[in-house]
Amino acid sequence: MPELPDITVYLDCLATRVLGQPLERLVVHNPFVLRSVRPSPAEVAGARVTGLRRLGKRIVLALEGERFIVIHLMIAGRLRWRAAEAKPPGKIALAWFEFPTGTLMLTEAGSKRRASVHLVSGEAGLDPFKRGGLEVLEADERQFAERLRSENHTLKRALTDPRIFSGIGNAYSDEVLHRARLSPLALTRKLDDEAIHRLFDATHTTLLDWCARLRAEVGEGFPDKVTAFREGMAVHGRFGKPCPVCGAPVQRIRYADNETNYCARCQTGGRLLADRAMSRLLREDWPRSIDEVE
Repeated sequence: MPELPDITVYLDCLATRVLGQPLERLVVHNPFVLRSVRPSPAEVAGARVTGLRRLGKRIVLALEGERFIVIHLMIAGRLRWRAAEAKPPGKIALAWFEFPTGTLMLTEAGSKRRASVHLVSGEAGLDPFKRGGLEVLEADERQFAERLRSENHTLKRALTDPRIFSGIGNAYSDEVLHRARLSPLALTRKLDDEAIHRLFDATHTTLLDWCARLRAEVGEGFPDKVTAFREGMAVHGRFGKPCPVCGAPVQRIRYADNETNYCARCQTGGRLLADRAMSRLLREDWPRSIDEVE
């Protein structure tokens, strides 16, 4: 799922293409993607884009008349920019937004349709999409610590909970925790001030670093290759590969459709965290430390 750095770069690229431009037409190709009734696509046609913003992992286009388009890409949704005369990319196109400068296409790979578009009126119409998470890049360390300790969760859960922190998901939370040298299963209320300082600094540094990397990668183009698995990541999506800091093989914890990647030597003092599926299967044969794996 696109996270804060990905959404930030999407907004940067959209600003130069659609800000101040009229939305000539909104075409809903797959009716499932439009989750609202009023205003209708016809009612927003012709309205100029007056602003762009991020709400968590959602993209918001503000239109004249205090109307808004809220796009949630979920896991497989992506935005693509094409010349005005370009044809939609087959079945994966859910909707497209036509501007004088080109066409913004919303696509989604796979058979599951999770991406969504909402059309809402008034600032109050955006309230249901506000999850309450702290904007980390706008907060100081005291605010960060207070929010982190507001509930007792594992660090992985706290960082990815949109009610606690805004815009951080599975991929960048792995990178933050590796940079901070903290276990994903450490409990928030058991962290001392020094650990919280490292986590705060790692969160800022990681998110800003990846925003800069993605901007440099896209240049004057448009981010057509948004993925959770990027070259240059330290641990996310790198199970079994060497940690760039210590060289130990990256480990993982699998659960449902997700997995957490971490370096046992850098983050957990060499201890392997129990993978529910594999540790139950192997039982007493489950290795307890990274030394038993290497």
